[in-house]
Amino acid sequence: MKLRTLAQLWPAKQVSDGAGVKIRRSIGLQPQWRLDPFLMLDCFGSDEAADYIAGFPPHPHRGFETVTYMLDGHMLHQDHLGNQGHLKSGGVQWMTAGRGIIHSEMPQQESGLMRGFQLWLNLPAAEKMQEPAYLDLDPAQIPAVVIPQGQIKVIAGTLQSPADSESVLPLTTGPIRAVSTQPLYLDLQLHSAATLALAIPAGHNALVYPYEGEVWLGTHRVPLHHAGVLTDGDSLALRTEGPARVIVLAGKPLQEPVAQYGPFVMNTVAEIEQAIADYQQGKLTDRAAKVLQI
Repeated sequence: MKLRTLAQLWPAKQVSDGAGVKIRRSIGLQPQWRLDPFLMLDCFGSDEAADYIAGFPPHPHRGFETVTYMLDGHMLHQDHLGNQGHLKSGGVQWMTAGRGIIHSEMPQQESGLMRGFQLWLNLPAAEKMQEPAYLDLDPAQIPAVVIPQGQIKVIAGTLQSPADSESVLPLTTGPIRAVSTQPLYLDLQLHSAATLALAIPAGHNALVYPYEGEVWLGTHRVPLHHAGVLTDGDSLALRTEGPARVIVLAGKPLQEPVAQYGPFVMNTVAEIEQAIADYQQGKLTDRAAKVLQI
């Protein structure tokens, strides 16, 4: 067993996106803060309606996937093909923009807490121009594993203990299976003074992100709203001193060049220029999107 340790800390900074929604951005805040295959990680959360009420009006995407995990609140996804999906507390939407989609994400509440995450996950060059698709997951479709240390929600990938761990987690696989990037996406809710060991595929890039409380990796602290980028290894050992909620992400790096311009993520500048031209000429979305079911 090779234990992963803390390599870098990337603090989330408050920015504004969409029509003025206040978010905290860590991964993707700067170009050098990408963690292949992860392009961006946004954490949104406020009980002030002014911070989120304007939402994300219609906007285009091409070349990657968006993963929206709603912790609290209610958003409505709509796209140019007339598809709709209600994203409520505990639900997930996994959208593959592929060759192009124009969608909106608008709050369906005028007050109260709205909180969650949006992750941008890159696609390999061979899949960037695939047909767009999306998958809506109700909370009941996401496994929630109760353990002595707390609870783990398995959104993507497989939850398991390291090979030589003294404690054994129940082998649990999430509903999302993106073959090319093999993502692991866990939401940990841990009690005070908890310790937990997780298996993380060797060679995959990985990070932890506490959004309530903080966690420790050995003697290194990962503070609230910081992305803790990990060294390579096949296992991760976390501990808490107080209650904490933590996102754990891992994915297989694509090792391809990234060219990004706003909502378009391709491999070359020429491909970005083509995406802009396609959007301006109404050619970005000339095919249908698939609605996936599990």
